[in-house]
Amino acid sequence: MSMKHLLVAASHRIAAVCLITLCFIASGCRDSASLSEQTAEVPLTGLTITPSGALQPAFSSNTTSYTATVATAVTSVTVTANPKSTTTTIIINGTITPAGQGHPVSLGQPGSTTLIEVVASSQNGLESRYTITVTRRLSGDNHLSDLNVTTSSVPQPLSPGFDANVLNYTVNVATTVGQVTITATKSDQSATMLMSSAANSVSIGPGINPGQLPVTLGNPGTTTSVSITVTAPSGAAATYSITINRLFSNDSLLSALQVNAGSLDPPFAPDTENYTVKVGLLVGGITITATKSDPNATVSALGSVMATAGTPTGQVTISPGLGPNPPVGITVIAQDGVNSTTYNVTVIRGL
Repeated sequence: MSMKHLLVAASHRIAAVCLITLCFIASGCRDSASLSEQTAEVPLTGLTITPSGALQPAFSSNTTSYTATVATAVTSVTVTANPKSTTTTIIINGTITPAGQGHPVSLGQPGSTTLIEVVASSQNGLESRYTITVTRRLSGDNHLSDLNVTTSSVPQPLSPGFDANVLNYTVNVATTVGQVTITATKSDQSATMLMSSAANSVSIGPGINPGQLPVTLGNPGTTTSVSITVTAPSGAAATYSITINRLFSNDSLLSALQVNAGSLDPPFAPDTENYTVKVGLLVGGITITATKSDPNATVSALGSVMATAGTPTGQVTISPGLGPNPPVGITVIAQDGVNSTTYNVTVIRGL
């Protein structure tokens, strides 16, 4: 190949390299420019949503894509766009909206996102598209709005009184109460709830309100614990606790009092404490039988226990002397150890 041909070929190669380099530079500049950095052909000077939801990033005329997060209670937002030119047409989600005037947009369920598109169009056919992706927060409400303990539909007082922000409660019920019903109402119906005792539990799903749990109590003098865990849609959980005290019995009465000879005067009545018994001369011994109103009480006579707790009846036998004898005191001590009643039986043995 001649020198002339070599020079021509080299010049062509140099021109090609320069052209490729220029194209690469131009292409690279276009690829590195994001939408948010490009100059909007039809710019806005302001873009807001209410209730207040801070746009991320902060508004800039040349930034066209935004996000915002609003509280779970917010069901709609109002979008307001202000164009740079008074001749610009604003279209929000397909609806022509006067510049500077708010346009309402309904949001989806808590936890969902809603895309809002704002189009700014000029008279010569140019346009810019701004988008706002609004996220409605999931509810974080893990509270109860009401809490009740009832027995046979009769409310039992909570201590302290119910307050949604107080988690621990105590309930005292009478010794005769063997079962109660716990009724709990969620503040947010979308929350879930687990109500549990040692014997059983029940799960309350979203949309179900209130929840109920029947609770069988232990013996008098025992405590039963109940927990209620409320889980908000956001996953935040709170646990309420109830300690139910079934009180000891204060029943210190007899339900029956009998003698094996003669008869009581007056006839037995639980609230009557003093009796006499007249027997003949030939009666050598008298057995007194006492039956407790509450089997958990204790009965004593003449310094000895006639019937321990759990034993319903007890007996004591005496050998009376002639004439009136010292009263036989039969003392009933209630399960609570505080209340007591003494029944006196005076035996009169005839001459």
